[in-house]
Amino acid sequence: MAHAATLDIKHLSKQFSVDGAALPVLENINLSVRPGEFVSIVGSSGCGKSTLLRLIIGLDLEYRGDILLDGKRIAGTSLDRGIVFQEHRLLPWLTVEQNIGLGLLNAPGSDAEKQRAIKDHIALVQLKGFEKAYPYQLSGGMSQRVAIARALVNRPEVLLLDEPFGALDALTRAHLQQELQRIWQQEGITMILVTHDVEEAVFLGDRVVVMQPRPGRIRRIVDVPLVRPRDRGSYDFAQIKNEVLEEFSTPQQRQAVSV
Repeated sequence: MAHAATLDIKHLSKQFSVDGAALPVLENINLSVRPGEFVSIVGSSGCGKSTLLRLIIGLDLEYRGDILLDGKRIAGTSLDRGIVFQEHRLLPWLTVEQNIGLGLLNAPGSDAEKQRAIKDHIALVQLKGFEKAYPYQLSGGMSQRVAIARALVNRPEVLLLDEPFGALDALTRAHLQQELQRIWQQEGITMILVTHDVEEAVFLGDRVVVMQPRPGRIRRIVDVPLVRPRDRGSYDFAQIKNEVLEEFSTPQQRQAVSV
């Protein structure tokens, strides 16, 4: 089981330069994520959700404020943080086990330990029997499971997920949401999910962070005190989902977020 990290974001602001002018993207973001917590982040397009993940993973170091992992300021990418994107980004000339093994290229350990880790994570995402398969032989959902295994194989402290199921059909998406919940519970890892789908955010998250755009700010944080596994058809689930949707104050913003 991976060590679950505490993530503290303090007074985080970010801007880009467009035609010589400053374009604020994030403004005064404050968020603490507890060890082993699952936090969902929702918001309409342009609210800076993906930019926030890029800063946490360490792909962009130009910002004001602090991003602290277990009390230490993030300074670039590291094996202690993994990420899964909307596109699985598997290399087509590598097999399932070889693609997962990419996550261990810079990791310590012997070849035997790395092979054990790959085998364990193939089992974790329930792809035993597909070790030698190539990406073209996998469904979209199976490919995304490989991407999740690749992100987890080096035992990161935090897993970041940027719309990981956005390109999948509804049935596959619902199934993988259940699978992700199982993996999170089994691994005990801290997870942060960015999504446009409010139902997905409520189904998976311990808390839902609602962001508003231009520049991106936290509008509200909604607790999700529902027992797991969660019943999407229950009154309590619908009540929390509607509570989140009400934070999108204009009709245009409501339409931009999936219900």
